[in-house]
Amino acid sequence: EMVQEVLSVIKKFSETNITMIIVTHEMNFARDISDRIIFMDQGIILEEGSPDQIFKDPKHKRTKSFLSNN
Repeated sequence: EMVQEVLSVIKKFSETNITMIIVTHEMNFARDISDRIIFMDQGIILEEGSPDQIFKDPKHKRTKSFLSNN
């Protein structure tokens, strides 16, 4: 219940065009509200781009693996 409440508040903020940096494992949520996604693993940026780029055509093997498990 708490997760959905927090996601709802963040979504409302995103609709005001405020700049936010969000760290999440909620990948569907990230895809829905983001205009840019940075995928990190062990503190290293592996990929960055638009949600379409990251979710439809990930380049890095680790990104593909993570997205296939979510």
